[in-house]
Amino acid sequence: MTVLQARERSRKAAEAPHPTSTGPTPSRFKQMLKHIALIAALVVMLYPLLWMLSSSFKPQNEIFSSPGLWPEHWTLENYVEGWTALEYGFDVYFQNSLFVALASVVGNLFSCSLAAFAIARLNFRAAGWILGVVLLTIMLPYHVVVIPQYVMFSAIGWVDTFWPLVLPKFLATDAFFIFLMVQFIRSLPRELDEAAKIDGCGPFRIYWRIIMPLTLPALATTAIFTFIWTWNDFFTPLIYLNEPVMHTVPIAVRNFLDATGQSSHGALFAMSMAALAPVVGFFIAAQKYLVEGIATTGAKG
Repeated sequence: MTVLQARERSRKAAEAPHPTSTGPTPSRFKQMLKHIALIAALVVMLYPLLWMLSSSFKPQNEIFSSPGLWPEHWTLENYVEGWTALEYGFDVYFQNSLFVALASVVGNLFSCSLAAFAIARLNFRAAGWILGVVLLTIMLPYHVVVIPQYVMFSAIGWVDTFWPLVLPKFLATDAFFIFLMVQFIRSLPRELDEAAKIDGCGPFRIYWRIIMPLTLPALATTAIFTFIWTWNDFFTPLIYLNEPVMHTVPIAVRNFLDATGQSSHGALFAMSMAALAPVVGFFIAAQKYLVEGIATTGAKG
């Protein structure tokens, strides 16, 4: 193509009429509708949380008489009262929940990842059957095994201790996380294992030095869900923990409804917001790894 022909094409392209848009195109209009619908759904889902946050800063007599989200009179009395309203300070219940949650996270990270490595990497015939049994336990309701577990732990003498809440996490009892890690480990190339074997690594060393660092997204996903589920668990601590000094945060928050024979809604809302803070902070800190772990689970390398 000569220079003259290129100039002629450029001139014709410049002189050609261009379509004028007087409004949003259909595709943009659909996107606007989607965003409006998502924002509306977000407002509906967040409104109860925002209302509870607002009520925690309202005086007791304004919580239900003033329906607006913005408090007419701000006060921190609910937080001060709620922190010391029960038999023990709320810091005791925070320490109990923090210990149980962190111990559960450590137990699930070690036991579930080790079980997943054995199923996904070790060559033995029963691996498929074991994974099938693990998946079957997901379909078994927890309430079916509550009574046998309680009888067992009561016979051992572990009622009113944290052992029934923590020990099962070190025995790879959460099938969901085992399945999650199995899928993630299967996506890693087996050439890494073969290279490590050439260098003299055994199975446990391959697991600890090769597989564990590469499964960080799946481990982060396991840690986040374990922490949130354990921190918010009300049923299991209610069964095994009878002494008030052993209670966790969910049980302590429930006690505000009948601790003095009447409902203390201001302190209840204040301590509910305080109980949400560790969960929200933990989730925000590891959100990137959570998205990466879920997005890459099941991908084949």
